[in-house]
Amino acid sequence: MYMSEDFINKLYQSHKACPTCPSPAEVSEFYIQLLGALFPDFSAESFTDLISFEAYLQTLQKNLEEMVMQTPGHDTTSAKKIASQFFYSLSKIHGQLEQDVLAMYSGDPAAKSTNEVVRTYPGFYAIAAYRIAHTLHNLGSIGIPRVITEHAHSKTGIDIHPAAKIGDHFCIDHGTGVVIGETTVIGNRVKIYQGVTLGALSVDKSDAEKKRHPTIEDSVVIYAGATILGGETVIGHDSIIGGNVWLTRSMPPYSKIYYQAKMNTDENRESDLILIK
Repeated sequence: MYMSEDFINKLYQSHKACPTCPSPAEVSEFYIQLLGALFPDFSAESFTDLISFEAYLQTLQKNLEEMVMQTPGHDTTSAKKIASQFFYSLSKIHGQLEQDVLAMYSGDPAAKSTNEVVRTYPGFYAIAAYRIAHTLHNLGSIGIPRVITEHAHSKTGIDIHPAAKIGDHFCIDHGTGVVIGETTVIGNRVKIYQGVTLGALSVDKSDAEKKRHPTIEDSVVIYAGATILGGETVIGHDSIIGGNVWLTRSMPPYSKIYYQAKMNTDENRESDLILIK
């Protein structure tokens, strides 16, 4: 070998320190199987009777229990509790996702059916990962929620932190490049297009426990490329944020804000931020 014994030993000790941690591949596979159980249009499995389907769900619950038990800070008792409470919450998660599917279907003229949304829309895949990961996060699962949302991020280009709070009937259209930060709060019936960032003004580690990301109230539409930053920034309900808008201050309800290009005397293109209340 061309590696030193000290380096080989260092790598070996790191493996000993985490001998049974669930791998990202294992967690991602759990998410894919669970999503298939919730939505048959996405499933790679077929079931001949109710008994076999119930057994499949029980296997998934056992798999989650084992993965939680492998993560730091959990024992058999806490792992069983988290897995049990999570699967008890599946009915609520499924109901929320059905609303999200309807939001995407009704909000996109190109969608021919809800089945098409489930099978092909990256927004659905990323929102489903978020709903599942958010529930696990709230139950105290460590690490697994982030792996689930990062799996969806790698497949869709949509980055949603599992700790963000997102209301019902949520729609991400197209989706590539969307970023929703950890302390973001989003209300009901919100629609977001590709390239939208709901981010922080500061990336200082000392601000980790503060609210760093914006609040988006009910029935807001945010068009492609818009960036909204800051924990004190609130976008009032029923507002429309136009494409490529950059915001670091709050907007009142029923606002319409967009950039309008103009020409100055030197014939150089400029942009004015226009707010319509």
